Amino acid sequence: APFHVESDAELSDARSHVVTPGLVNTHHHFYQTLTRAVPAAQDAELFGWLKTLYPIWAKLTPEMAFVSTHTAMAELLLSGCTTSSDHLYLYPNGVRLDDTLDAAAQIGMRFHAARGAMSVGQSKGGLPPDRVVEDEAAILADTQRLIERRHDPARHAMTRIVVAPCSPFSVSRELMRDAALLARAYGPAHRVSLHTHLAENDNDIAYTRAKFGCTPAEYAEQLGWVGPDVWHAHCVKLDAAGIALFARTGTGVAHCPGSNMRLASGIAPIRALRDAGVPVAIAVDGSASNDSGHLLGECRLALLLQRVAHGPVKGPGALTAR
Repeated sequence: APFHVESDAELSDARSHVVTPGLVNTHHHFYQTLTRAVPAAQDAELFGWLKTLYPIWAKLTPEMAFVSTHTAMAELLLSGCTTSSDHLYLYPNGVRLDDTLDAAAQIGMRFHAARGAMSVGQSKGGLPPDRVVEDEAAILADTQRLIERRHDPARHAMTRIVVAPCSPFSVSRELMRDAALLARAYGPAHRVSLHTHLAENDNDIAYTRAKFGCTPAEYAEQLGWVGPDVWHAHCVKLDAAGIALFARTGTGVAHCPGSNMRLASGIAPIRALRDAGVPVAIAVDGSASNDSGHLLGECRLALLLQRVAHGPVKGPGALTAR
């Protein structure tokens, strides 16, 4: 049957091709494409890996942020990805989120740019060195600037800003709370979402319990970090109560199997999350903990890892190809 073609549409003959929907990558750190396979970080778990790389990342420049965005997006596009988030939480040497936004505009990829932040350095009991953390008032002010100048609330917009303090071990409770309040002050129609790392490995769990006296899921709930406008990266160690909380509130999870294996963090409970009704998406995570940005390959890892986790009990049915 005849079909309508918009006057400015570009037509392609795809008779010799396979056409698939564009894949969506829900967690990445583009700047890490510049620090793949650093020898000293090859055999470390999360906290040791971060402590090794923080001093290198402290040398990040605006040009590096721009170039790494081009590199990461090109790699993702070649694996069938047409939409990506990026979680940038270091801003040394004049780096701004605008550096990645401008690079993304050149590439033409749909981009959810997460304005990350670290505010609690080692002198205050956090993990990162003091020289890579920011003042919390400045963080919130810059996040507001980005939302008001660069965020597009339209459906299927090419550019969105995400409010994204880095993790429980690098920001304060107050920043987490205030960041959620800032994002939601714009109202649901503005589509400003929230993102962070949560429950990534055993050390992450131990830090949250020691520092805040609760589990990561309880911490998120206390600070307003649950709901359909929130998604958390990793959640490898999310317990049954946390899974039920996420299901009840519509809170999402970005599953990063390659990174979780590389850092020996564990196997995320994806089958349990899916069975409970939690929204789960795939992500490559940063190239310093994955060494690659191949999203279709990450989907395959997710499939295989759940089959290994559940073994002969569920077999291939633990996660099907579809």
